Amino acid sequence: MTAKWIETLTGSLEQKKQYKQYRARIEALPEPYRSSAKAFERYFMYYGGITDGDTLVTMVSDFADLWERASVDGTPIRAIVGDDPVEFAEDFARAYDGKQWIDKERKRLTDAIDQAAANQM
Repeated sequence: MTAKWIETLTGSLEQKKQYKQYRARIEALPEPYRSSAKAFERYFMYYGGITDGDTLVTMVSDFADLWERASVDGTPIRAIVGDDPVEFAEDFARAYDGKQWIDKERKRLTDAIDQAAANQM
């Protein structure tokens, strides 16, 4: 019962555990894969804005899989991300539909305009 109450306040403990495992996987990568993955991770935190924990955990797990596989195979960084790392990052993040922080603001904007238009009539 206590764990349920804590999860209500702080979020899923299982998701936190999975995220810590993901971070450990990234830290274990050899260079230059580790620094590349960390650069993308930083970008995802600003760009992605995913607020759904399940979606985020799935995305970062798949992301770690990608870099681990590339490391094992010795795949060149540019062969993974192409010429435009921003395009790669945004395409990768878009593949994971989930609730994003901007969704709330989009709804708020739409509702405000709907109400303003209704009051105008």
